[in-house]
Amino acid sequence: MNSINRRSVLLAGLGAAGAGALAACSGGSGSGSGSGGSNALVSPSDSAVAAADKKRTSTGRQQRLTLTAAPAMIDLGGGVMPKTWAFDGRTPGKEVRLSVGDTLVAELSNQLPGKTTTSIHWHGIALRNDMDGVPTTTQTAVRAGSTFTYKFIADAPGTYFFHPHIGVQLDRGLYAPLIVEDPKETLAYDDEWVLLLDDWVDGVTGTPDDVFTELKRGMAAMGDMSGMDMSGSSNPSSSGDSMGDMGGMDMGSASPSASASSGGMGKKFMLMGATSKLLGGDAGDVKYPHHLINGRVATDPDVYAGKPGKKVRLRIINAGSDTAYRVALGGHKLTITHTDGFAVQHQEVDALLVGMGERYDILVTLGDGVFPLVALAEGKNANGLALVRTGSGSKPSASVRPKELDGMIMTASQLRAADDVRLKSAKTDVTHQIKLTGNMMQYDWAINGMPFDMKDPEAHPIVIQEGQRVRLDFINDTEMWHPMHLHGHTYQIGVFGPRKDTAIVLPKKKLSVFFDADNPGQWMLHCHNAYHGEAGMMANMAYRA
Repeated sequence: MNSINRRSVLLAGLGAAGAGALAACSGGSGSGSGSGGSNALVSPSDSAVAAADKKRTSTGRQQRLTLTAAPAMIDLGGGVMPKTWAFDGRTPGKEVRLSVGDTLVAELSNQLPGKTTTSIHWHGIALRNDMDGVPTTTQTAVRAGSTFTYKFIADAPGTYFFHPHIGVQLDRGLYAPLIVEDPKETLAYDDEWVLLLDDWVDGVTGTPDDVFTELKRGMAAMGDMSGMDMSGSSNPSSSGDSMGDMGGMDMGSASPSASASSGGMGKKFMLMGATSKLLGGDAGDVKYPHHLINGRVATDPDVYAGKPGKKVRLRIINAGSDTAYRVALGGHKLTITHTDGFAVQHQEVDALLVGMGERYDILVTLGDGVFPLVALAEGKNANGLALVRTGSGSKPSASVRPKELDGMIMTASQLRAADDVRLKSAKTDVTHQIKLTGNMMQYDWAINGMPFDMKDPEAHPIVIQEGQRVRLDFINDTEMWHPMHLHGHTYQIGVFGPRKDTAIVLPKKKLSVFFDADNPGQWMLHCHNAYHGEAGMMANMAYRA
């Protein structure tokens, strides 16, 4: 079945603004090969999606906004003013904040150049399927000059963000925080500071499309490695071991003919030699000229002004595309309270590791002075910087490395879910092996050896059924770490681990997670490295009708 043709015909009949459903036939047929045989799948417009949405608790309040995606020249500070794409002319976009049970009504206006299409994915929100923002699975892409209205109830508190889900647009400036407040909040604190971390290339050394074009050639096509940036990490104490011999890179099996025919292609964006013990080896693929916190370069940082002794809630969001960040606040201990919106047993640490798509909530009691909040680009010998100023003191250098970065470092697998959010004990109904495959040599990232086909998203679904307790065994067969994100759900790491929607799977390791199939539809499961996902490390987790 040609999914695009089927969808195009049926979507032509949709006129209600905000309905947004991908009008596949109710219980439309998917080939189902590989994961569940031939199955009728729940479509985003299915009655089961509407039925699940009716179960969500609503306050009846609506918050309306318009988000205009358009070209913009952004001031990143320090004289860096690239041309990029942004929401309403700013990066990050304006924070969206609402309370549990409120309905968000957001009109996306696509004013991007030429025939550029776009969408918005509400990352981490377990919303109704037809509002998830994934062309061609849950909606048609929003054409240039057109609008699309997203309307959904946000029924779970937490720290979230939103971004496009088409091509590698995530690596431009199209992202913003989304905070869902809990009226029954039990945490005591005096103030909040939202921190968006990002790796930035757009309009400086090229565009994300340029980056992807080079990466897609793969190392096999690169041939001669002369001129490749091998700098990696020159400071093992803060970023892991340096790797001048490429010991952590999966070299695959390049054919001599492929290398000989490359003619020494350019290597402008591909990063070699970046490595990290925390990430199990190879730290990333892309050379970024800047690492940002709240849209500011390290030489001209964002500043939080507070008072000594005040307790502040930090909401940390990694909106980057290829970089994990090790985050610390000089002179302070951090208390982790939440990850990906869900409470954990409080843990005091010096620093924490944040993969792409992950979010952490932190409590910190401020000291007296000027302190660097550093987001170290793990394994890449670079960092983002923001400042906390509560008293007198000089501004630290852009390359400051507070000792906390080398103290007690927390990763998600070490955390434990708070008692009130832990999944209830239940028998596992179905287990799916999710093998992460591919390498840098061919740049052929995939799930279960099959790159995702956007033209036919129902070709190889991972089939589940409403009401099941599902186990996913992520088996990383590659030499690279992958932050694996599941749309529309949160899973629990192991029996006692945290509830999350994005988790790091280390190279040559297995990670088991569990979730309840309680949100019918078709949902993307993918690597949140924007370039790995676009290359094919993505799958459709679809409910059986």
